[in-house]
Amino acid sequence: MLERFRAGDEAAFAEIGARYRPALFRTALTLLGDTHLADEAVQDALLRAWRNAATFDTSREITPWLYQIVRRCAFSVHRRASRHPTTTELPDTFPTPTTDISDSVRHAVQNLEPDHRRVVELMYFEGLTQQEVAEQLRIPIGTVKSRASRAHNRLGELLTKQ
Repeated sequence: MLERFRAGDEAAFAEIGARYRPALFRTALTLLGDTHLADEAVQDALLRAWRNAATFDTSREITPWLYQIVRRCAFSVHRRASRHPTTTELPDTFPTPTTDISDSVRHAVQNLEPDHRRVVELMYFEGLTQQEVAEQLRIPIGTVKSRASRAHNRLGELLTKQ
């Protein structure tokens, strides 16, 4: 199926979209905290995946590739929404659970070692790829990967303590 997707087969793309859309939506919803914005991010991500199908390396798993795309799209959607906020407010009966989660994550990120925190900030808050982080910080890509891995492990520890 991945070879067919890479070759531009619409049926393979439809199958990938059907299979991964729910997980991509959950990820976008976690990042954005809004169902409409999450849906927009997933739509953008699937469109980008389709447009860039020919660049996908079929020797690798597709899931991380799709998650990276949806993460970038979520940040783009967030930036657009921040520039053009809507006046629609949720009724008082609808609590927003992501506020507490977002605050917890931001607090945990602040408790990372400075080098690890900077990598996380660039990747997740500014939407840079690991290669772009390496170039900006002028460090090897392997260093970026190890710092990101250590940061993820530490964040997991910090967030499970709460």
